[in-house]
Amino acid sequence: MLRLFRDKLKESLTSVVPVALIVIILNFTPLISLTGKEIAVFSISAALLIFGMAVFNLGADVAMTPMGDHIGAGLTKSKKVALLIGVCFVMGVFITIAEPDLTVLASQVKEKINPTLLTVTVGVGVGLFLVISVIRIIKGTPLSHILIFFYMCLFAFGSLLVIGNDDFLPLAFDSGGVTTGPITVPFIMALGVGIASTIGGKKSGENSFGLVALCSIGPMLAVMILGIFSSGNMDYHLSESEYAIADNFFASLAATLGSVAKEVAIALGLIVVFFLFLDLIFLKLPVKKLRNIGAGVIYTFIGLLIFLTSAQIGFLPIGYKLGCELASTHPYALIAVGFVLGAVVVLAEPAVHVLTKQVDNVTSGGISKLSMLIALCLGVGISIGLSMLRIVKGFNILYYLVPGYLLSIGLSFFVPGIYTAIAFDSGGVASGPLTSSFILPLAIGAATTLTGAESVLSSAYGLIGFIALTPLVTIQILGAFVKIKQGRRVVLPKAFINLFEGDVIELDSER
Repeated sequence: MLRLFRDKLKESLTSVVPVALIVIILNFTPLISLTGKEIAVFSISAALLIFGMAVFNLGADVAMTPMGDHIGAGLTKSKKVALLIGVCFVMGVFITIAEPDLTVLASQVKEKINPTLLTVTVGVGVGLFLVISVIRIIKGTPLSHILIFFYMCLFAFGSLLVIGNDDFLPLAFDSGGVTTGPITVPFIMALGVGIASTIGGKKSGENSFGLVALCSIGPMLAVMILGIFSSGNMDYHLSESEYAIADNFFASLAATLGSVAKEVAIALGLIVVFFLFLDLIFLKLPVKKLRNIGAGVIYTFIGLLIFLTSAQIGFLPIGYKLGCELASTHPYALIAVGFVLGAVVVLAEPAVHVLTKQVDNVTSGGISKLSMLIALCLGVGISIGLSMLRIVKGFNILYYLVPGYLLSIGLSFFVPGIYTAIAFDSGGVASGPLTSSFILPLAIGAATTLTGAESVLSSAYGLIGFIALTPLVTIQILGAFVKIKQGRRVVLPKAFINLFEGDVIELDSER
């Protein structure tokens, strides 16, 4: 266990340190000027972030991934499809309500939409599409067919919002990004692997992906439908006090720890209680495995607590100040800074490392972790750079989203299916807690300075949704290069093919 933690700590260091160094370097340029207190708070937050991320990733390996795998495999082996569908719907709703990013997003628009209403709407959207994902695996329906149909639905509902209540559009696309975070992804990814491996077949590897992609669509459609039946304009009230370094750092740290602990406890509690219920009735796992999962849940709680707290007290205010100062002095520098920050911030997202490890395991190294990370970095960097350009120029987010999604769907016809599935899953995990607490405040600060606080919702929001889009394109392009390089024939490792010939995959949590 200690060796595994050291590996996670090393991984966290290489992820967070580049982000911190970029901010420190920018402080020695004419672009921004941070006070000594701000640098100190940011540095402390970065150190805490590194530790929290390492502990969380350890917990995800030991608890969240095995839980999803056991539920998927156990219920599939029971051959009770109705039971499997019901459990997936309930778990989809629970893990969505548990996602801290959704709580943050809901609080930002509470003047217009009741946070509980928004949370439940998004949760139901995820639950329904998790059910659709499971049915797709059981039936063996190609992922691209389902994606095309529902993205056409997104365009149709989006068109209705454009001529009606278009302020809901950025919120709808951001809802899809925030629901696939550090709690959701490990569980859903493992659930897909568990179901696909139990069913078996040569397409088990391809079928094990795509759940995150479809679960990102559900919230977008749900919020769009909510917007169609809502009246009036969205009101956004910027509270600058939320983006300022507290006078008393330690008092702020204690208060934030308390509020975050409550959110994370409720989040994990819902999932754990339901899992224990399933284990008592159906799964009946050995006591040793339950103890390991219990220890992993504790690691997950501690890691998320430290991660989210440090991001909120240090990264959020610094991100906001960077956006304000760059917009006021060098607005076009936002584009370059946004690209660089996006390319490295994605490395600090816990869910990204969960996904890349899962991909590496399932494909037996056929799709390397390094190639995945490069594609994600380029995709997220480009999306944030273009988002900053949008803030400077002030045009609608649909100018990006419509051609972007059409391109990603078009590429799905020319690349190997497993790359399409992974690409759409990657879009869901590319945005996470650090994106919401550092990059979005950067955009909010820039939009507030350039266009005023009243236009923040239309100009800054939508960034998370756009971040979720670009990996769809970059990773599929990666798949196209592989296809061309191998003479239009994708040769996967023999171990990959043999892996799915059996009935059940046992994931090694210690790997």
